[in-house]
Amino acid sequence: MNSSLLRGSLRPLPMLHATQIVFVVDDDPSVREALESLIQQAGWQARVFASAHEFLSYPRALVPSCLVLDVTMPGLSGLELQSLIAGERIDMPIIFITGYADVPMTVKAMKAGAVEFLTKPVPEQVLIAAIDSAIARSRVTLEQEKDVQALRSLYSKLTPREREVMTLVVRGFLNKQVGGELGMAEITVKAHRGQVMRKMNAASFADLVNMAARLGIAPASKR
Repeated sequence: MNSSLLRGSLRPLPMLHATQIVFVVDDDPSVREALESLIQQAGWQARVFASAHEFLSYPRALVPSCLVLDVTMPGLSGLELQSLIAGERIDMPIIFITGYADVPMTVKAMKAGAVEFLTKPVPEQVLIAAIDSAIARSRVTLEQEKDVQALRSLYSKLTPREREVMTLVVRGFLNKQVGGELGMAEITVKAHRGQVMRKMNAASFADLVNMAARLGIAPASKR
């Protein structure tokens, strides 16, 4: 990837995004310098790396972020790096920038979750808009993950029996059916169900079902 990356002059932009990070991985020093300057002028923090391995050794930052990534690099390629982090860094959208794009490469990157695949020369404002959109997506993902972590904390406070009751209730079992499945009286099921609602801070049955879905307690057909 050569240094003729950006089209348009760099100009100062408001410092609005100081707690958000744009990571850059590119083996070309001039490209890294140009991107770092653009990102900082736009108000984001920039973290630049010469290789995928260097990036992987950097501690994960749990703030809104995105990754601007070159495709063709020595050692671990951009597509290979994408494959490595796809499952564990869903909060970090990837923007590919390359001068050597072809259709199969683009399709592969987009199918694997890239949010943009840009070719040089990239207009400055196009790249800024892509980063802004990626950061916004990252922020939403992090907020959702925070909510799920809070639900997991509440769920961890349920007793094993309460978890069994919750699982059956959100699958549509009536109290009597839950009692039959678990070998307990219906009144006991009602008591456990009440405890589940209270401990999970569920305002309604529909609320509890939504919580269960977000926790991965998959609905299943009644026997």
